[in-house]
Amino acid sequence: DSINIMLNLKKPMTIFTWGGERDTLFSSMDSLNYYKRFLQSGFMAMDPNTGYIKAWVGGFNHKYFKFDHVKQGKRQPGSTFKPFVYGLAMESGYSPCYKLKDYAPSFKVPGGNWSPKNFDGTYGNGSEMTLRQAMARSVNSITAQMMQELGAQNVTEFANRIGIESTLDAVPSLCLGTSDVSLYELVGAYSTFVNNGIYTRPMYITRIEDKNGNVIENFIPKTRQGTDEQTAYKMLYMLQGGVQEEGGTSLGLPMEIKEDNDVGGKTGTTNNASDGWYMGVTHDLVAGVWVGGDERVIHFPSWSFGSGARSARPIWANFMLKAYADPSSGIVKGRFKRPSTGID
Repeated sequence: DSINIMLNLKKPMTIFTWGGERDTLFSSMDSLNYYKRFLQSGFMAMDPNTGYIKAWVGGFNHKYFKFDHVKQGKRQPGSTFKPFVYGLAMESGYSPCYKLKDYAPSFKVPGGNWSPKNFDGTYGNGSEMTLRQAMARSVNSITAQMMQELGAQNVTEFANRIGIESTLDAVPSLCLGTSDVSLYELVGAYSTFVNNGIYTRPMYITRIEDKNGNVIENFIPKTRQGTDEQTAYKMLYMLQGGVQEEGGTSLGLPMEIKEDNDVGGKTGTTNNASDGWYMGVTHDLVAGVWVGGDERVIHFPSWSFGSGARSARPIWANFMLKAYADPSSGIVKGRFKRPSTGID
């Protein structure tokens, strides 16, 4: 009873509001109830060729929300994980033009069978499409078929190889992004595709100097071969599908970004619209956005509001528009690097 009384005892405090700080009378329970209702976000951008981090936004106000949503926070990535399934498919000899029919496969799992539903709630309509079209439209059934063909353990190994450091559960649902990862990991992994298959660990400190300018330590980017050039380039072509294919989830990007520019992207949305993601790639910048609540039980009222295309993609687009409009940013439009061995 005493604990309950103290938790509900009102006292003067200053709170954050979108209009500025405000003094009020809140109990501890009032404060928790108030702050848990805020929508949070994280953003990171890096140069895929050097590993240098160009932007890192852990949240919208560090004074009142002391939590980093870029590296400290880990959430289910949803469909932003699908490129790792298709990446292994490309590495294994599949082509972006390989066709499959839209139907949900069945997996044997403890307690029965599991079949994934598509975004529209169905198990597929049997229509035929290429792997590029399937990823562009974020069709769950086709991704699941590839997962069944390739094997969950092999997919986890590929994802770890190109930059995902978190422990991934080798289960069928992994193809839909059910294992928690950080935005930091996703940006680094997507950068591997842009950098000809070479993973470069993201870094934000190049050197440390003392007060007299003497260099105490230099930091060199850590790299490794994540996959081959051909696979990386095919995945860039796959990611461009979201911008170019009919029904692609990146078609809504502004023309000012897409015009005379190679752009690829992937949306992500988790169950109950708890998390919205967007990962975008260009030849000199890879950036990612996460939007959601600090608690997983916090979610949008529907997928139409909480999808990555509605919640996260506009943030990425606004950032890129400002980067291209500012000559001092050094970010310019261009084409993806082609493999040194040519295109198969």
